[in-house]
Amino acid sequence: MFAISLGDDGAELRPLEPWHAEEYLAHLDRSREHIGRYVPLPDRATDVPSARAYLQRYADSQAADAGRFYGIWLDGTLVGGVLFFAFDAAQGTCELGCWLEESATGRGLITRALRHLVDWAVDVRGIHRVEWHAASRNTASLAVAQRLGMQREGVLRESFVHRGERLDMEVWAVFAPQWRTHRESLGRG
Repeated sequence: MFAISLGDDGAELRPLEPWHAEEYLAHLDRSREHIGRYVPLPDRATDVPSARAYLQRYADSQAADAGRFYGIWLDGTLVGGVLFFAFDAAQGTCELGCWLEESATGRGLITRALRHLVDWAVDVRGIHRVEWHAASRNTASLAVAQRLGMQREGVLRESFVHRGERLDMEVWAVFAPQWRTHRESLGRG
């Protein structure tokens, strides 16, 4: 297994796999309401078997080259993660996603982790279009899209039902050439 350092604060990006089910569930339980405000992850993993099944879903997606799931560990504790919610190498498109415990917010962990995912998608896999979908009310998520150099393309009004409520979802994207320019502007080219 690999671990990618996310900086000097002890944060690491690692694959999040079915054998992490108990750790994943404990992580969700620590911040279930915070994480679940805009994403359904906590509602899909309520016990060890459902957590393992959810992680297996992404292991199967990775095997099919259709998605990937990564955890963010801070000082050895799983505190959040990032993912390729969708990945289509033939079309050159992917969609990113994320979640984070409340105790780990405000440290730039999600942005740092997603930069690695976008670099890999663009530079290694030849992805041309990287998308980000987020609830219009999720200002933290929209700020991540901006920090990644994405542009807002539109709003899908009342398109996502979450916990019985219809949410407006914003679509943001960055193209490979824009990403490379943005990355160079950050001094990471």
